[in-house]
Amino acid sequence: MALPPLFDKLRLPAVGAPQFIISNPDLVIAQCKAGIVGAFPALNARPQPLLDDWLNRIKDELAAYDEANPHAPSAPYAVNQIVHKSNERLEQDVAACVKHKVPIVITSLGARPDVNDAVHSYGGIVLHDIINIKFAHKALEKGADGLIAVAAGAGGHAGALSPIALIHEIREFFDGPLLLSGAIASGRGILAAQAMGADLAYMGSAFIATTEANAPQGYKQMIVDATAGDIVYSNLFTGVLGNYLKPSIINAGLDPENLAQSDPSTMKFGDSGSKAKAWKDIWGAGQGVGAVHEVLPTADLVARLKREYDEAKRRICAS
Repeated sequence: MALPPLFDKLRLPAVGAPQFIISNPDLVIAQCKAGIVGAFPALNARPQPLLDDWLNRIKDELAAYDEANPHAPSAPYAVNQIVHKSNERLEQDVAACVKHKVPIVITSLGARPDVNDAVHSYGGIVLHDIINIKFAHKALEKGADGLIAVAAGAGGHAGALSPIALIHEIREFFDGPLLLSGAIASGRGILAAQAMGADLAYMGSAFIATTEANAPQGYKQMIVDATAGDIVYSNLFTGVLGNYLKPSIINAGLDPENLAQSDPSTMKFGDSGSKAKAWKDIWGAGQGVGAVHEVLPTADLVARLKREYDEAKRRICAS
């Protein structure tokens, strides 16, 4: 099954994953102008009425860019909705997406038919992120248009399954839009995701180390300095298993080799014995950080990814 037409504008088959705190209008607009889907969590716009301002700005700036660049239009943008009982502003945020006709809505931590129906009411599409086959079936049964397979090695909340196994099993029963997340930080990784059966790569950590990202300079530099061995998988910080930078855990006064378990029903920072908070002090990142070597403007990062992607395709075709 082909991707929906709105993805025809992509100059690289990739989506900039929505990252809590990190993703802001500056980053989203830069990603879309560079030719990949830019995305942000609705919860990043605080207080809630700010979401309307963000959506107006994104739409206006991309429309102006498209008018000036008719032969290289911007890619579509996406808004991430946390579909979990702890999200008290979900209905307001979904209403804002309907008002602005957000082209892509990414749902996480729960799937609800009413949310999907609201997005479908104006022609938008819903992509739901999943970490296993059970959740994939549930998402599709409740009306999701596509799936984001969050495999082992992904930044932030991540699964534990091999991307090869997870993509293969999904393709056994689903031929619709499929994205892959998990340690993808190079153009070669994007091509590998497609070779496995995904349509698009879903990338987050590499974009933390961009000038537009809303991250402290220390966080960006830690991404640059880190390798896969610096990533720790734990559910202590939010109640959900995720990947975090070991140096940030150490800086918070914790022992990354001896982290306690948190109650998964709480969806909040666990009893770690530290005042540090997830995302603000304990920094998320995926295992692909070893491919990130400098802080760059988003346009330069996407250009590098495109070169690597094209070079990898040429090498394979020549072999």
